[in-house]
Amino acid sequence: MITLDDVTLTFPDGASRVTAVDHVTLVGRAGVLTGITGPSGSGKSSLLALAATLIRPDSGRVIVDHVDATTLSREEATALRRERIGIVFQQSNLLPSLTAREQLLVMGELGGRGASARRRAVRSRVDELLDAVGLGDHAAKRPAQLSGGQRQRVAIARALVHEPQVLLVDEPTSALDQERGAEIMRLIARLTHERETATLLVTHDLVHDHLLDELVTVVDGRIVPAAEPVAV
Repeated sequence: MITLDDVTLTFPDGASRVTAVDHVTLVGRAGVLTGITGPSGSGKSSLLALAATLIRPDSGRVIVDHVDATTLSREEATALRRERIGIVFQQSNLLPSLTAREQLLVMGELGGRGASARRRAVRSRVDELLDAVGLGDHAAKRPAQLSGGQRQRVAIARALVHEPQVLLVDEPTSALDQERGAEIMRLIARLTHERETATLLVTHDLVHDHLLDELVTVVDGRIVPAAEPVAV
């Protein structure tokens, strides 16, 4: 589970500061796919960065699997991300020289405590994960040999290789056509439910909103009620 508890985030803007996230409270529960939508510049990506512990809020708490990430050192936050948070970016960000299987295996080479045990655990689940995302027959292919949708599937499998409690996904369909986008959304929904991850997914594309378990709308850094009109 992940909880953003009354978080606020500001950035410097000349002599003043601009508010990107304004006293937001949001809970992502295990096995639930929560969509986050809203106009461009509304603070969705900033909210996801807070959830990922990539940046620290000015105020409020980010609690990941009962750990308050806002109290951690930079090294401790890195370890928390590595062990409990999976992140899927808009672009798949695969290493061009590695096969699909190697993209997952390399995650076991990350440093930190328990590196040897982590390496063994990753090796034990790589093939199962590639099968889960429908790429068991493409494990030996490099990114240039895969379609855009297949590359995104590899990125999703890579994010899940450490069996994170939290999965954060940023615009997974932005570079895909509608059919492939629907496939990716169905895949994320299925894996969220099967693997009991707390999934937060930022999206502009509400064509697939029926696949979401919950949907929140962010405007000007705030979560607005579902009935409140939004100018896109």
